[in-house]
Amino acid sequence: MLREIVKIDEDLCDGCGECIPNCHEGALQLIDGKARLISELMCDGLGACLGHCPQNAITIENREAEEYDENTVIAQMVTKGKATVFAHLKHLKEHNETEYLGVALNYIKQNITQMPFKISEVHDLLHPKQKPTVAFRPTNGCPGSASSSFSNAKLALNETDSEAPSELTHWPVQLHLINPAASYFKHADLLVAADCVAFAYGGFHQKLLKAKKLVIACPKLDHGKDIYMQKLARLVNEADISSITVATMEVPCCNGLVNIILTALDNCNRNIPVKVIVIGIEGHVVAEHEY
Repeated sequence: MLREIVKIDEDLCDGCGECIPNCHEGALQLIDGKARLISELMCDGLGACLGHCPQNAITIENREAEEYDENTVIAQMVTKGKATVFAHLKHLKEHNETEYLGVALNYIKQNITQMPFKISEVHDLLHPKQKPTVAFRPTNGCPGSASSSFSNAKLALNETDSEAPSELTHWPVQLHLINPAASYFKHADLLVAADCVAFAYGGFHQKLLKAKKLVIACPKLDHGKDIYMQKLARLVNEADISSITVATMEVPCCNGLVNIILTALDNCNRNIPVKVIVIGIEGHVVAEHEY
Protein backbone atom coordinates (compact mmCIF):
# COMPACT_ATOMS: atom_id res chain seq x y z
CA MET A 1 0.00 0.00 0.00
CA LEU A 2 1.06 3.62 -0.47
CA ARG A 3 2.05 5.28 2.80
CA GLU A 4 3.18 8.81 3.54
CA ILE A 5 6.01 8.86 6.09
CA VAL A 6 8.10 11.69 7.54
CA LYS A 7 11.68 11.69 6.24
CA ILE A 8 14.45 13.59 8.05
CA ASP A 9 17.65 14.69 6.30
CA GLU A 10 20.19 14.28 9.10
CA ASP A 11 22.76 16.36 7.19
CA LEU A 12 20.41 19.36 7.26
CA CYS A 13 18.99 18.81 10.76
CA ASP A 14 20.77 20.98 13.34
CA GLY A 15 18.90 19.58 16.35
CA CYS A 16 16.96 22.77 17.15
CA GLY A 17 13.94 20.69 18.27
CA GLU A 18 11.28 23.04 16.90
CA CYS A 19 9.54 20.15 15.14
CA ILE A 20 9.16 18.04 18.30
CA PRO A 21 6.14 19.71 19.99
CA ASN A 22 4.39 20.05 16.62
CA CYS A 23 4.18 16.30 16.05
CA HIS A 24 0.73 15.58 17.49
CA GLU A 25 1.40 11.86 17.71
CA GLY A 26 4.70 12.21 19.56
CA ALA A 27 6.56 10.28 16.85
CA LEU A 28 9.54 12.65 16.77
CA GLN A 29 12.18 12.93 19.47
CA LEU A 30 15.51 14.72 19.76
CA ILE A 31 18.23 12.08 20.18
CA ASP A 32 21.98 12.54 19.94
CA GLY A 33 21.49 16.07 18.65
CA LYS A 34 19.22 15.10 15.75
CA ALA A 35 15.46 14.92 15.28
CA ARG A 36 14.51 11.29 14.77
CA LEU A 37 11.35 9.48 13.82
CA ILE A 38 11.19 6.91 16.62
CA SER A 39 8.03 5.14 15.50
CA GLU A 40 6.60 4.89 12.01
CA LEU A 41 3.50 3.46 13.67
CA MET A 42 2.75 6.82 15.25
CA CYS A 43 3.55 8.94 12.18
CA ASP A 44 0.36 9.92 10.35
CA GLY A 45 2.36 11.36 7.45
CA LEU A 46 0.30 14.55 7.36
CA GLY A 47 3.30 16.78 8.03
CA ALA A 48 2.22 18.99 10.95
CA CYS A 49 5.94 19.28 11.75
CA LEU A 50 7.01 20.43 8.26
CA GLY A 51 6.45 24.14 8.71
CA HIS A 52 8.42 24.19 11.96
CA CYS A 53 11.80 23.12 10.60
CA PRO A 54 13.94 26.20 9.90
CA GLN A 55 16.45 24.05 8.00
CA ASN A 56 13.84 22.37 5.76
CA ALA A 57 15.23 19.03 6.90
CA ILE A 58 11.81 17.36 7.10
CA THR A 59 9.86 16.14 4.09
CA ILE A 60 7.06 13.68 3.43
CA GLU A 61 8.08 10.56 1.55
CA ASN A 62 5.31 8.82 -0.40
CA ARG A 63 6.32 5.24 -1.00
CA GLU A 64 4.98 1.76 -1.46
CA ALA A 65 5.06 0.08 1.93
CA GLU A 66 3.66 -3.09 3.36
CA GLU A 67 1.42 -3.01 6.41
CA TYR A 68 3.35 -1.85 9.45
CA ASP A 69 6.00 -4.43 10.38
CA GLU A 70 7.57 -4.01 13.81
CA ASN A 71 10.42 -6.41 12.98
CA THR A 72 11.46 -4.16 10.10
CA VAL A 73 11.14 -1.01 12.18
CA ILE A 74 13.15 -2.28 15.17
CA ALA A 75 15.85 -3.52 12.80
CA GLN A 76 16.11 0.01 11.40
CA MET A 77 16.21 1.46 14.91
CA VAL A 78 19.17 -0.75 15.85
CA THR A 79 21.27 0.88 13.11
CA LYS A 80 20.66 4.25 14.80
CA GLY A 81 22.12 3.12 18.12
CA LYS A 82 21.06 2.39 21.68
CA ALA A 83 19.40 5.74 22.40
CA THR A 84 17.07 5.47 19.41
CA VAL A 85 16.14 1.84 20.17
CA PHE A 86 15.38 2.69 23.79
CA ALA A 87 13.30 5.72 22.79
CA HIS A 88 11.29 3.51 20.42
CA LEU A 89 10.67 0.84 23.07
CA LYS A 90 9.64 3.44 25.62
CA HIS A 91 7.40 5.07 23.03
CA LEU A 92 5.58 1.79 22.37
CA LYS A 93 5.13 1.16 26.08
CA GLU A 94 3.81 4.67 26.80
CA HIS A 95 1.27 4.32 23.99
CA ASN A 96 0.19 0.88 25.25
CA GLU A 97 1.14 -0.80 21.96
CA THR A 98 1.74 -4.11 23.73
CA GLU A 99 1.52 -6.25 20.61
CA TYR A 100 4.23 -4.30 18.77
CA LEU A 101 6.32 -4.04 21.94
CA GLY A 102 6.26 -7.82 22.25
CA VAL A 103 7.46 -8.20 18.66
CA ALA A 104 10.28 -5.71 19.26
CA LEU A 105 11.42 -7.45 22.44
CA ASN A 106 11.37 -10.84 20.73
CA TYR A 107 13.54 -9.43 17.92
CA ILE A 108 16.01 -8.08 20.48
CA LYS A 109 16.17 -11.40 22.34
CA GLN A 110 16.81 -13.31 19.11
CA ASN A 111 19.56 -10.89 18.08
CA ILE A 112 20.91 -9.85 21.47
CA THR A 113 24.53 -10.65 20.56
CA GLN A 114 24.34 -7.95 17.87
CA MET A 115 22.76 -5.33 20.12
CA PRO A 116 24.74 -2.36 21.51
CA PHE A 117 23.25 -3.00 24.96
CA LYS A 118 22.43 -5.76 27.43
CA ILE A 119 19.01 -7.34 27.91
CA SER A 120 19.13 -6.22 31.55
CA GLU A 121 19.24 -2.61 30.34
CA VAL A 122 16.04 -3.18 28.37
CA HIS A 123 14.38 -4.60 31.48
CA ASP A 124 15.45 -1.59 33.54
CA LEU A 125 14.11 0.74 30.85
CA LEU A 126 10.68 -0.87 30.71
CA HIS A 127 10.42 -1.63 34.44
CA PRO A 128 12.11 1.28 36.19
CA LYS A 129 12.24 1.39 39.95
CA GLN A 130 9.53 3.62 41.30
CA LYS A 131 10.74 6.96 42.60
CA PRO A 132 8.40 9.07 44.68
CA THR A 133 7.75 12.41 43.00
CA VAL A 134 5.09 15.06 42.80
CA ALA A 135 6.64 17.10 40.03
CA PHE A 136 5.23 16.98 36.49
CA ARG A 137 7.85 15.98 33.94
CA PRO A 138 6.93 17.07 30.43
CA THR A 139 7.56 14.67 27.54
CA ASN A 140 8.47 15.46 23.96
CA GLY A 141 5.37 16.81 22.26
CA CYS A 142 2.04 17.53 23.93
CA PRO A 143 1.36 14.99 26.71
CA GLY A 144 -2.36 15.45 26.17
CA SER A 145 -2.17 14.13 22.61
CA ALA A 146 -0.15 10.99 23.35
CA SER A 147 -2.06 7.90 22.19
CA SER A 148 -3.12 5.49 24.90
CA SER A 149 -5.55 2.64 25.38
CA PHE A 150 -7.05 1.74 28.72
CA SER A 151 -9.61 -0.48 30.38
CA ASN A 152 -13.14 0.74 30.89
CA ALA A 153 -13.78 -1.76 33.67
CA LYS A 154 -16.76 -0.56 35.68
CA LEU A 155 -16.59 0.35 39.31
CA ALA A 156 -19.32 -1.10 41.47
CA LEU A 157 -21.95 1.59 42.02
CA ASN A 158 -23.69 1.79 45.35
CA GLU A 159 -27.16 3.15 45.89
CA THR A 160 -25.91 6.66 46.67
CA ASP A 161 -23.50 6.89 43.72
CA SER A 162 -25.04 8.84 40.83
CA GLU A 163 -21.97 8.85 38.60
CA ALA A 164 -22.36 6.58 35.57
CA PRO A 165 -19.23 4.78 34.31
CA SER A 166 -17.37 6.00 31.23
CA GLU A 167 -17.29 3.87 28.08
CA LEU A 168 -14.21 5.63 26.70
CA THR A 169 -11.30 3.22 26.14
CA HIS A 170 -8.61 5.29 24.39
CA TRP A 171 -7.05 8.73 24.02
CA PRO A 172 -6.88 11.12 22.17
CA VAL A 173 -10.32 11.39 20.55
CA GLN A 174 -10.13 14.60 18.48
CA LEU A 175 -9.95 13.60 14.83
CA HIS A 176 -6.95 15.85 14.12
CA LEU A 177 -4.99 14.16 16.93
CA ILE A 178 -5.86 10.47 16.54
CA ASN A 179 -3.47 8.09 14.82
CA PRO A 180 -5.30 5.74 12.42
CA ALA A 181 -2.49 3.18 12.85
CA ALA A 182 -3.07 2.79 16.60
CA SER A 183 -3.85 -0.85 17.33
CA TYR A 184 -7.08 -0.14 19.21
CA PHE A 185 -8.74 1.00 15.96
CA LYS A 186 -8.15 -2.38 14.28
CA HIS A 187 -11.50 -3.93 13.23
CA ALA A 188 -13.34 -1.57 15.60
CA ASP A 189 -16.83 -0.14 15.31
CA LEU A 190 -16.24 3.61 15.08
CA LEU A 191 -18.35 6.39 16.57
CA VAL A 192 -17.81 9.76 14.87
CA ALA A 193 -19.50 12.36 17.05
CA ALA A 194 -19.97 16.08 16.60
CA ASP A 195 -18.44 17.96 19.52
CA CYS A 196 -21.77 19.03 21.04
CA VAL A 197 -23.46 15.61 21.07
CA ALA A 198 -21.94 14.38 24.34
CA PHE A 199 -23.14 17.53 26.12
CA ALA A 200 -26.67 17.37 24.74
CA TYR A 201 -27.41 13.64 24.92
CA GLY A 202 -27.53 12.10 28.39
CA GLY A 203 -27.27 8.57 27.02
CA PHE A 204 -24.06 9.26 25.11
CA HIS A 205 -21.86 6.72 26.91
CA GLN A 206 -24.34 3.88 27.40
CA LYS A 207 -26.33 4.18 24.17
CA LEU A 208 -23.82 5.56 21.65
CA LEU A 209 -20.23 4.98 22.79
CA LYS A 210 -20.50 1.55 24.41
CA ALA A 211 -18.34 -1.04 22.55
CA LYS A 212 -17.14 1.57 20.05
CA LYS A 213 -14.00 3.62 19.46
CA LEU A 214 -14.57 7.38 19.45
CA VAL A 215 -13.42 10.31 17.33
CA ILE A 216 -14.92 13.79 17.60
CA ALA A 217 -15.02 16.74 15.21
CA CYS A 218 -16.87 19.99 14.54
CA PRO A 219 -17.70 20.46 10.83
CA LYS A 220 -18.35 24.19 11.31
CA LEU A 221 -15.44 25.38 13.45
CA ASP A 222 -12.63 22.93 12.72
CA HIS A 223 -10.05 23.65 10.04
CA GLY A 224 -8.34 21.09 7.80
CA LYS A 225 -11.37 19.07 6.75
CA ASP A 226 -9.26 17.49 4.00
CA ILE A 227 -7.13 16.01 6.80
CA TYR A 228 -10.30 14.62 8.38
CA MET A 229 -11.15 12.85 5.13
CA GLN A 230 -7.63 11.43 4.83
CA LYS A 231 -7.71 10.08 8.38
CA LEU A 232 -11.17 8.56 7.94
CA ALA A 233 -10.05 6.89 4.71
CA ARG A 234 -7.03 5.42 6.51
CA LEU A 235 -9.26 4.10 9.28
CA VAL A 236 -11.39 2.32 6.69
CA ASN A 237 -8.60 1.06 4.42
CA GLU A 238 -5.78 0.34 6.88
CA ALA A 239 -7.43 -0.21 10.28
CA ASP A 240 -10.25 -2.22 8.68
CA ILE A 241 -12.88 -0.64 10.91
CA SER A 242 -16.14 -2.60 10.74
CA SER A 243 -18.73 0.17 10.81
CA ILE A 244 -19.25 3.90 11.36
CA THR A 245 -21.94 5.43 13.54
CA VAL A 246 -22.23 9.18 13.03
CA ALA A 247 -23.80 11.20 15.87
CA THR A 248 -24.76 14.76 14.96
CA MET A 249 -26.92 17.55 16.32
CA GLU A 250 -30.11 18.59 14.52
CA VAL A 251 -28.57 21.96 13.59
CA PRO A 252 -27.83 22.41 9.84
CA CYS A 253 -24.04 22.80 10.17
CA CYS A 254 -23.78 19.25 11.52
CA ASN A 255 -24.75 17.90 8.10
CA GLY A 256 -21.21 18.77 7.09
CA LEU A 257 -19.87 15.94 9.25
CA VAL A 258 -21.96 13.38 7.38
CA ASN A 259 -20.77 14.82 4.06
CA ILE A 260 -17.12 14.57 5.16
CA ILE A 261 -17.56 10.91 6.05
CA LEU A 262 -19.43 9.99 2.86
CA THR A 263 -16.84 11.79 0.73
CA ALA A 264 -14.05 9.94 2.51
CA LEU A 265 -15.81 6.62 1.90
CA ASP A 266 -16.05 7.40 -1.83
CA ASN A 267 -12.24 7.29 -1.89
CA CYS A 268 -11.96 4.00 0.02
CA ASN A 269 -11.47 0.51 -1.34
CA ARG A 270 -13.93 -1.01 1.16
CA ASN A 271 -17.65 -0.58 1.71
CA ILE A 272 -18.79 -0.47 5.34
CA PRO A 273 -22.17 0.29 6.91
CA VAL A 274 -22.83 3.86 8.05
CA LYS A 275 -25.57 4.79 10.50
CA VAL A 276 -26.49 8.40 11.29
CA ILE A 277 -28.12 9.34 14.60
CA VAL A 278 -29.39 12.90 14.98
CA ILE A 279 -29.72 14.38 18.47
CA GLY A 280 -32.09 17.26 19.19
CA ILE A 281 -30.97 20.33 21.08
CA GLU A 282 -33.27 19.25 23.92
CA GLY A 283 -31.32 16.03 24.32
CA HIS A 284 -33.33 13.32 22.57
CA VAL A 285 -32.92 11.27 19.39
CA VAL A 286 -34.89 12.93 16.58
CA ALA A 287 -33.86 10.80 13.61
CA GLU A 288 -31.92 7.68 12.57
CA HIS A 289 -31.04 6.54 9.08
CA GLU A 290 -28.49 4.32 7.35
CA TYR A 291 -26.39 4.60 4.20
